[in-house]
Amino acid sequence: MADKRGKRTSKIAIVGAGFVGSTAAYACLIDGAASEIALIDVNREKAEGEAMDLQHGLQFKQNVRVHFGSSYELCKDAEIIVITAGAHQKPGETRVDLVNKNSAIFKEIIPNITKHNKDCILLVVSNPLDVLTYLALKYSKFSKNKVFGSGTILDTARFRYMLAEYFEVSPNSVHAYILGEHGDSSFPVWSTANIAGVNLKLFKKYNRKAMDKIYLETKNAAYEVIAKKGATYYAIGLGIAKVIRAILSDQNEVLALSSYVKNYYGIKDVCLSVPTVVNRNGIKEQILLPLNSLEKKQLRKSAAIIKGVLEKCEC
Repeated sequence: MADKRGKRTSKIAIVGAGFVGSTAAYACLIDGAASEIALIDVNREKAEGEAMDLQHGLQFKQNVRVHFGSSYELCKDAEIIVITAGAHQKPGETRVDLVNKNSAIFKEIIPNITKHNKDCILLVVSNPLDVLTYLALKYSKFSKNKVFGSGTILDTARFRYMLAEYFEVSPNSVHAYILGEHGDSSFPVWSTANIAGVNLKLFKKYNRKAMDKIYLETKNAAYEVIAKKGATYYAIGLGIAKVIRAILSDQNEVLALSSYVKNYYGIKDVCLSVPTVVNRNGIKEQILLPLNSLEKKQLRKSAAIIKGVLEKCEC
């Protein structure tokens, strides 16, 4: 493929060296898709500690450079900048509760990033994800293919894992999506869910009540993990590494990412998760999944909720 950007560095920068940011850095180090990882945090000592821990493992995983600091100058030359910074979700708190805190943080972070790098992909992971992805697009003034969020990749991964456990197959053989908001209004796309191309309803073990239970467990999984260990970070760290590899390897992979939609079943001017093709230039296209009437209604409801939050937030 022709190089449309000139020099390619395979450098990534991660803004926020907390649980998610540092775990993402660790996952990316092991994956090896990035040649350089920069950890940025307002708490420079925290960034340094995480970077040191990663650097000490370079004997076992070579050909990756790790840097750290509190300066956004580290964003320079990064091909992908991952934003995990922000207030954390507390037990009993919804993602939407975080909006005003984190929109203010983004209003400061994004201009600092673009001051040093105007030709990169912004991958938003902070919550409420869909709202902050929209705000990152607004504050950065980047093209719409260059700004997107991790969306429902984790929700979808949980969903596929639980379906795989029930049907006793590998999660890699399960093709099913959770779409919409990365939050409480997300929904399962049952109409196209399948294993190796075979609709779930055609399997002997299929049971509607069992399927509803699986979705409920998927929906509440984050809250359960947070209640038990305080935060979720391993799975999303791996998810971030998956997105980064898909981009840097120019894979044209389809992932459930949150991005700006302008006419998806009539939905427009909002960021939410739909099946999205990504490559080295960012978003290539959004795939129009054949949703049934209920699923279209659920997607529109999800979009309305996200828009409602945007209208109320102080941004």
